[in-house]
Amino acid sequence: MRVVTKFGGTSLGNGERINRAADSIAKAVEQGHEIAVVASAMGNTTDELLDEIEFDADEADKAQIVSMGERTSVRMLKAALAARGIEAIFLEPGSDQWPIITDEHGEVDIEETTRRAHALAGQLGDIVPVITGFLAEDHQGNVTTLGRGGSDTTAVMLGKYMDADEVVIVTDVEGVMTGDPRVVEGARNVGEITVDELQSLSFRGAEVVAPSSLSYKDADLSVRVVHYQHDDLLAGGTSIEGQFESLIDLEETKLACVTIAGRAIRNSPGILGELASCLGDADINIDANSSGMDSITFYVADADADDAEALLHDEVVEDETLSSVTVEEDVAVVRVTGGEFPNETDSVKRIIDPIANAHIDIYDVITSATSVSVFVPWEDREQALQLVQKEF
Repeated sequence: MRVVTKFGGTSLGNGERINRAADSIAKAVEQGHEIAVVASAMGNTTDELLDEIEFDADEADKAQIVSMGERTSVRMLKAALAARGIEAIFLEPGSDQWPIITDEHGEVDIEETTRRAHALAGQLGDIVPVITGFLAEDHQGNVTTLGRGGSDTTAVMLGKYMDADEVVIVTDVEGVMTGDPRVVEGARNVGEITVDELQSLSFRGAEVVAPSSLSYKDADLSVRVVHYQHDDLLAGGTSIEGQFESLIDLEETKLACVTIAGRAIRNSPGILGELASCLGDADINIDANSSGMDSITFYVADADADDAEALLHDEVVEDETLSSVTVEEDVAVVRVTGGEFPNETDSVKRIIDPIANAHIDIYDVITSATSVSVFVPWEDREQALQLVQKEF
C-alpha cells in the first residue's frame, strides 16, 4: 500500500515524539508499504518565528524565515529513520526532487506539481522521502507557502498526485471527537465522517484538519486522522469519507418566508429554539433560517405558510419581547455547494452579483462552510439559476 503520512507539530514536539514517529514509519516500511512523509515544524516553531518578526519584512524574507521550522523537522526525522536502517531523504524547496510548485499568482501549478509528484512516487520502493509541509517553490526558485494549515494541504495534495492509497494525518487529537474533550465529558472518537461534515467543523474552529486540504481529496483517496500516541499508522482514528461535489441546485418546492420581529431578540436566550420547536411540533419542516438584530426568519414550504403564521402568531402574543409575524410567499432558493468556498474570498460575491445586476430582488443570503443559498422571488428563479450557472 502507498501511504502519505503527515506528522503535525505536536507529533514532532520533542526527541521522544520524533522517535515515536520514526518507529511508526519504520514499522510500516518493514511491512512492505511505500511511505512518503510530510513534516510540520516542531512544536510551535512557526508561530514563535512569526512572533519574532518585529520589523517590516517582505513576503520573500518572511517565507524564508518561517520555513526554518519545517527544514529542521525533516532533517531530524530523516536522521531518526537513518538510525533505524531506513533509506530516507529529506526534501525542501530548492531540492532537486522538490515536488510542489506554485505559479506567479501563488497558486499551485497543478500540471508541474503532478509531474514531479509522479516522479517522486516512482522512487518510493527504494526510499522514504521526508518532505517539508506548508512550503512550496515558485518557478524562479523562491520559497512560497500554502497558507495556514498548509502541512495538511501538502499531505492530501501529494496523496492525490502521487496516486497514494491513503493519507494519514498524525496529530494531537484522537481522530475527530463528538465534542471537545477539554470541555465535554464523555467525548468519544467518531469512526467515520464525511468531507462536508468535517469541512464545516474545521471552518468553524475545530482544529482537526485544515479546510484547504480537503479540496484535494477525491473519492478514491482514503484519509484518516490518528493520534500521535497511536503507534500503528495503518489502523485506528477517524476515516474521512467521500469528496466535495460542486452543485448548483434550484429547489423545486415553492417556499414562504416567515419573519418574526421583536425587541432585542439577540438578547433573548432560547427564543430561536422555542420558535423552531413550535413549528417542529406541528411537523412543519424548516428549510432554512436566518436572524438579524431584531428578527428571526424561517423558510418553510409554501403550503405550510398559513399554519406556520398562525402558530408563530400565538408565540408573539404570549411573549412580550416579540412584536409581530409576517409572511412573504412565492419564494425560491438557489443553492451553490462546493468545497472550495473557504479558500475563495470572492465566492459569495460571484454568486450574488449577477443576480443583483439583473435587478432580481434578493430576499436573503445564507452561507455555510460549503454552500451559499440565495432566496429570490419564485417568478425569477429560472433566470437566477441560469445567471449563477453561467458564472460557475
